[in-house]
Amino acid sequence: MNKERRSEILATAPSFLWLAMFVLVPVLIIFAIAFRPALPAGGIGEGWSLDAVRSLAEPAYLSLLLRTLWISALTTAACIALSLPVAYAMARLTPVWRSRVLLLVIVPFWTNFVIRVFAWQQILHAQGYLAELLRGLHLIGPNDRLLGNLGAVVLVSVYTYLPFSILPLFAAAEKFDFGLLDAARDLGAKPARAFFGVFVPGVRQGIITAFLVVFIPMLGSYVVPDMVGGTGTQMIGNKIAQRNFSDRNLPEAAALSGALALLVLAPMFLRRKEKPQ
Repeated sequence: MNKERRSEILATAPSFLWLAMFVLVPVLIIFAIAFRPALPAGGIGEGWSLDAVRSLAEPAYLSLLLRTLWISALTTAACIALSLPVAYAMARLTPVWRSRVLLLVIVPFWTNFVIRVFAWQQILHAQGYLAELLRGLHLIGPNDRLLGNLGAVVLVSVYTYLPFSILPLFAAAEKFDFGLLDAARDLGAKPARAFFGVFVPGVRQGIITAFLVVFIPMLGSYVVPDMVGGTGTQMIGNKIAQRNFSDRNLPEAAALSGALALLVLAPMFLRRKEKPQ
């Protein structure tokens, strides 16, 4: 082993050991618990069993998985659709205004995540000012609710993850050659055609990154559906918490966590297959 190779191993060893201890080992423990029997009083029994893994084939879990994918996809699509024009506008600003707008994008991170979701819970409350305003405009009925439905979960999730989508798209837009848009317009392309035909493909890597940093965390989302959603908007993260804390069925909670881990890894493996431009 040459000196350069040894230096690389020594440099990466701390990071590798950290990931192995706090990521790989816990994941392996979770997968191991998934193959243990559950005690009637709660906890992990002796021996090995496939009951927890077989339970994942129940129709209720399939419906839960599809709902999780649907909510995650809706949130991701909305975040990217909103972030593209924002990133475009930010990249066209002068450096001074660009830094100011970038600061505004980052400002929500200065407030605790749970507090921000709780604020939305108050905004969407049935007796809140927004609900009263919409009732006064006859846009919703007297018994309609803004909380406890799919729209509330997607709205608050988009608000939560929108900065994570804007930042990678802005980084890609900052490197984009806007002279290509001028050339497209000179050739007769309308502004919308130039935007979607030239700018969007030009920031493709930013779109892929934005998709990953929004879609993957959304798959394990727990707080937002729990605080502003209802029984019909539960996601896998909520069911894992229920199995772990309320039911004390740790093997089934571990099986769901393992399935979620595999679901999270799928987009990452797809990303690795993408060829760099």
